[in-house]
Amino acid sequence: MSDRSQYQLIAGVDEVGRGPLAGPVVAAAVILDPNKPIIGLADSKKLSESKREQLSLEIKENALAWSIARAEIEEIDRINILQASLLAMKRAVESLSTFPQLALIDGNKLPELDCAMEAIIKGDSKEACISAASIIAKVSRDQEMVAMDERYPGYGFAKHKGYPTKQHREAIERLGITPIHRRSYAPVQRLLFD
Repeated sequence: MSDRSQYQLIAGVDEVGRGPLAGPVVAAAVILDPNKPIIGLADSKKLSESKREQLSLEIKENALAWSIARAEIEEIDRINILQASLLAMKRAVESLSTFPQLALIDGNKLPELDCAMEAIIKGDSKEACISAASIIAKVSRDQEMVAMDERYPGYGFAKHKGYPTKQHREAIERLGITPIHRRSYAPVQRLLFD
């Protein structure tokens, strides 16, 4: 842990959607307002959907700055999921209305940013600002996958959000792949070359 007392503007940065077979990877950056603490921030995976949605609204209302960015399926397939995740994080930080002096990044890899950075493993359960980023990123991506469920019925995107569940893998076998499937992922690739 570095001494953070010299930094006023600290952004938490996290991404969601590295594991799914479909959809974009979505990152968020949040600079919390120390005068408006948000109660209940935690790793988005440990919260119920309704709690995440409620907190997402609170974060957007009370944070000093927040942004959501993404890397598209084509970018994931072209540069790989790790690089696409870092790119989405970079875009999220760079689109903040207020640029941070320090970015706390969830994980062990850092994107390229013009500010001080610190990588924190399991940061989404240790740092409120990273928790906030994980929550708004997850709510945004989940809502998009629910919309994709209507566009591509039969795959169950509203339920599994693109993750490789048994239901999803069976749907791919049965219905084929959609434009939102990641071609570079093995379960999708297998069908391309069958």
